[in-house]
Amino acid sequence: MSFETIRREWQTHGFAILPGYLPAQDLAPALRELDTMFPSPEGFHDGTDPRRSRYVDDEFAGIDEFPFAILELGLLAVNERLVRLARELLADRDLRIYSAEGWAKFTGAADYDQPLHRDYLNHTMLVPTDDPGYQQLEMFVYLVDVPEELGPPHMLSREHTRDLPAKPNWYPPNDVGDKYGEFVSPTGSPHLYDAEVSGAGPAGTVVAFQPGTFHRGTGMTAPRGARYTMHLNYRPAAVEWGQRHSWVHRSHEAAWYRFMTRATPEQLALFGFPPPGHPYWTPDTLAGVGLRYPDLDMTPWKA
Repeated sequence: MSFETIRREWQTHGFAILPGYLPAQDLAPALRELDTMFPSPEGFHDGTDPRRSRYVDDEFAGIDEFPFAILELGLLAVNERLVRLARELLADRDLRIYSAEGWAKFTGAADYDQPLHRDYLNHTMLVPTDDPGYQQLEMFVYLVDVPEELGPPHMLSREHTRDLPAKPNWYPPNDVGDKYGEFVSPTGSPHLYDAEVSGAGPAGTVVAFQPGTFHRGTGMTAPRGARYTMHLNYRPAAVEWGQRHSWVHRSHEAAWYRFMTRATPEQLALFGFPPPGHPYWTPDTLAGVGLRYPDLDMTPWKA
């Protein structure tokens, strides 16, 4: 599928599903270390992994945020193929990655079935726009195969939701009344669920969508199942109102220092690190950053 076709689908429907977009060799380094970050299927379901209790009764408990304990997973978040996809969809080269999460789910650990909703409430302080210069990109990246039995996201085309207002934001399948407040529709919308599209796919699949696109997590039914994914978010540098947290808050963690030693200047620029040639770089700042990150090769910035 060409980038032109992907961009057209993303703009028309609000999402594009790219089966096996990342090749196995790109996933392999992170997969080799995955059990240092998450329980294996056997460790969770047999109860032999002491981390098991963390994942029980909370659908979001399986999220680990960047910088990851696994260096290779952090590098995968800014993989060249993913960054190129983001630049093509956002039609901008100067991008920022504004959130990166690793996510583990296990059959029976929690109820992962969600109502249809948009993510914009925790991705922007405003509302989504159709203007191509100010859009944001979310990506689900499958580290393993995610068939229907492992709870892939279900997506809903903008063709069915284009006229829906900014709120309510959640649309349950059945009537729920007004007990959840004004952001949840009191009446059910079963017709929307009839139109949703499954994001099931093999390892390496990328589901690219916009924060204004309706979607939902689905339940896991595979016996002894485990699902490992990443959730990545990119935006043009100018879209300053599209944030989830500050990387500076995490820039003194050991995992961040490990990431710094392997990332390229172009990858670091995605986090807001000044690129080579930026006026920030002076003899004093070059010396200071070199002291803070003694294992970082400063040659590109000195040059």
